[in-house]
Amino acid sequence: MTRIPEFCRHCMQSIEYFFPLLAKPHKAVITMHQKPDGDAMGSTLGLYHFLKALGHEVVIISPTNWASFLNWMPDCNKVIDYEANKEKSATIVNNADWLFCLDFNVLHRTKNMEQLLTQAKCVKILIDHHQQPQEEAFNYGVSDTAKSSTCEMVYDFIAASGYADKLDVTIATCLYTGIMTDTGSFRFPGASAHVHRIVAHFKDLGLQHSPIHQNIYDSSLENRLRLLGNALLNRMEILYEYNTAIMVVPKSDLLKFDAKTGDTEGLVNYLLSIQGIKMGALVIDRDEERKWSFRSKDGFDVNAFAREHFEGGGHKNAAGGRSSDSLDVTVRKFKQVIQQYEAQLQ
Repeated sequence: MTRIPEFCRHCMQSIEYFFPLLAKPHKAVITMHQKPDGDAMGSTLGLYHFLKALGHEVVIISPTNWASFLNWMPDCNKVIDYEANKEKSATIVNNADWLFCLDFNVLHRTKNMEQLLTQAKCVKILIDHHQQPQEEAFNYGVSDTAKSSTCEMVYDFIAASGYADKLDVTIATCLYTGIMTDTGSFRFPGASAHVHRIVAHFKDLGLQHSPIHQNIYDSSLENRLRLLGNALLNRMEILYEYNTAIMVVPKSDLLKFDAKTGDTEGLVNYLLSIQGIKMGALVIDRDEERKWSFRSKDGFDVNAFAREHFEGGGHKNAAGGRSSDSLDVTVRKFKQVIQQYEAQLQ
């Protein structure tokens, strides 16, 4: 097992200090946040293929299952679902030299894997773009909120490590997926000139981007569209005095439309498409908790809002949260606290 240098046992060192360790084969585990999206799965698979190309022994473990529209991605079938394979996952993590943590900033975002990751004795490396990372939990890392996606950061990691020649169309396919999804198909402000240069590099490598868009956005089952239609017609409320739209999806809707993991992804974005709306909020009634998604434009900080009121966080214009209250109670709370932000939302 890799020895952790004394100077980095209790603080997160810059990712560049990790690069020399790539030269010799190690056992690596890569993980991401629960219910991984395109950026989480894309970044982990992209890093997986890169490390494999360098001769490392690599395993990806997801804290939970994931949306079926990600299953087409190269070697996604090799990703281990922790919830379904806890003993196997624990053995792999406990025997690893390295633990890469991608697209999450605090260990509790791995849900039931948190204790396993906290107790792991291996070297832990963070690559993430969310605010306020749990730096004391990692030995090496990079956290940059200015980046469009973790996939962009994995590209930068590969390029800066001195092994850019290992970039191929398989890695490009994985990383393009996360860049595309986290930039809203390149319409969000994070789609910088650097992002477009990365995509140009991917195209030079032979990337075919149209099939990726089709696999992500054009592979829904009928029930997902019916869930969407019902949510827009019956579960959306506009709070015009606060330039805010809220969508409340009860458990009964998830059962009625046989909702699968990933079926509610993107629902909250429809709320911001309404003229004049500056904040969109979606709450979904899950078994163990109520899950919130927040989106904003025109400068309103939903990261701060989620941290203050709903045990969450994320980015300035895209954040998540949770509540142990009932659906009715957490919705009432939202409508009460939003009154504090009337001036900011005008």
